[in-house]
Amino acid sequence: MYGDKVRIVWKHLPLDMHAKAPLAHLASVAAQEQGKFWEFHDKVFGNQQKLDRPQYVEYARQLGMDVKRFEDALDKARGKVTVDADKNEAAGIGVSGTPAFFVNGRFMSGAKPFKDFAQVINAELTRLKIPIPAAAQQAGS
Repeated sequence: MYGDKVRIVWKHLPLDMHAKAPLAHLASVAAQEQGKFWEFHDKVFGNQQKLDRPQYVEYARQLGMDVKRFEDALDKARGKVTVDADKNEAAGIGVSGTPAFFVNGRFMSGAKPFKDFAQVINAELTRLKIPIPAAAQQAGS
């Protein structure tokens, strides 16, 4: 009934202190071009010790992507426009670190336990006069 009320939007914010972040973000945009963003994301986050181009190409292969197209996107830095736009947007709204979340415009900075998200989401559901599912009521307690 309310399933169309949730939307997840990923924005790129490679932090300067992470030298390998720019390539990781470009690679994720290359994966997105082939409809494999979340699968690629999960592979990268699941193995943060290997953040390099050969590993990203291997992930593309494992995920059934067109590897030539993926490598071409990296070679030409096609995702740079997207990544730079997201970085500029973050700077414009005062976000300088990750992770950062917005729930209906309510800013949540840093890694948070599930309970914190549930409380904010439940408060938003209440504000919007949308019934909170029973399982979600327990999660926010």
